[in-house]
Amino acid sequence: MTPDRPLIDSPGNPRIRAAVALRERRERDATGLTLVDGAREARRAVEAGVEVEAAVVCEPLLTSEDGRAAVAALGRAAGRRELVAVGPRAFERLAYGDRFDGLVLVVRPRIRRLQDLELPAAPLVVVTEDVEKPGNVGAILRSADGAGADAVIAVGGTDLFNPNVIRASVGTVFTVPIAAAAIDDVTAWLRVSRLRIVATRVDSPTVHADADLRGALALVLGSEADGLSPAWHGDDVEAVRLPMEGVADSLNVSAAAAVLLYEAWRQRRHAPDTGATAESG
Repeated sequence: MTPDRPLIDSPGNPRIRAAVALRERRERDATGLTLVDGAREARRAVEAGVEVEAAVVCEPLLTSEDGRAAVAALGRAAGRRELVAVGPRAFERLAYGDRFDGLVLVVRPRIRRLQDLELPAAPLVVVTEDVEKPGNVGAILRSADGAGADAVIAVGGTDLFNPNVIRASVGTVFTVPIAAAAIDDVTAWLRVSRLRIVATRVDSPTVHADADLRGALALVLGSEADGLSPAWHGDDVEAVRLPMEGVADSLNVSAAAAVLLYEAWRQRRHAPDTGATAESG
């Protein structure tokens, strides 16, 4: 790719200011755009086919294999996106913290509707309710990707494409199908899709390792502050807890998600066939 304009070196340049504004949720919601910091995250976004509006490149800092591969892939891809060449001063204004990988993307990410999720016969789905801290959301996505989950669905005010979520997920936010919907829509969709619902509750008598986590399954996790709402207390909802042998009564939600996902992975790897199926809604 070759630059579309002369090199930008001023941190106050309007294009730099417009990109920096995307660190605020209000601007992201208004434009449908967000930022991807870091070479590895950018490469995963490009390889996942995310719509890239612009690539902001500081050539002296673009030294990693991932960064150069992302820029090269953008140059080969069909479609038009802008290459904005910047100097170190302008890039420092845009980059987050000490993430000086020489590349920041402005992208238009895709959040699927529930009915657009394409699930296999016995899917593993993660549902989060009111999990808002970007670090937790990103870590859950990373575990979902690692354990082979088929989708992550967010209920509540989760900002799925906060740049901090993208960074905490190490770009896996672009590899795991994700959807966001209201709680009534999600609970109805899970039941129509014939997914067993397993929810984490500290008062459950059932330890997670004793539960059957095979077949068509939705693992539901709530915020650390409030837990899960009454919508997840139905007769067809199975509750599990993680054993807590010390003074704390629960794990960080992202740690709990990792434990549950890899227990599900273990069970499904050794005995995947329980006869359960799912139907896409």
